Amino acid sequence: MPPTQVAVCGPRDCTDADAANARNIGRLLAEAGATVLCGGGGGVMAAVAEGASAAGGLVIGVRPDTDPDGICDGLSAVLYTNMGEARNAILVWSADAVIIVGGSWGTLSELALANRRGGVPVITVGGWQIRDAEDNPVEAAIVASSPEAAVRIALAEA
Repeated sequence: MPPTQVAVCGPRDCTDADAANARNIGRLLAEAGATVLCGGGGGVMAAVAEGASAAGGLVIGVRPDTDPDGICDGLSAVLYTNMGEARNAILVWSADAVIIVGGSWGTLSELALANRRGGVPVITVGGWQIRDAEDNPVEAAIVASSPEAAVRIALAEA
């Protein structure tokens, strides 16, 4: 059976805290033997790739374009989809678990697609908080208090 594949999703323009969380998540996933899937670009994607590759992990970037100049360092392999944001579906459907770090519109689409897929654990660290039309919280992801908790939950639930 192949290693557990965990998609780590987050914005290109991220905070320093989000980048630090993603870097730690990448390292922890690699140390646990999981394959890391990400968008292969900047921000959270680059940070998770950096953390995982520095720990000797396998990191696969799923790109929205075909431009090799747009990829981040630390990727073991790159899938060029030329599908724009539709690649988000490929990313979350290829994962045994999804960890969301921070938030952007693209990250929100990954969160929604992972929830729409069903059956895959979705964990968030500092990510989106969703509310319905009556302002009630919608449980869209398991909220983790730290990178360690996010990885522990993702691997246990995958």
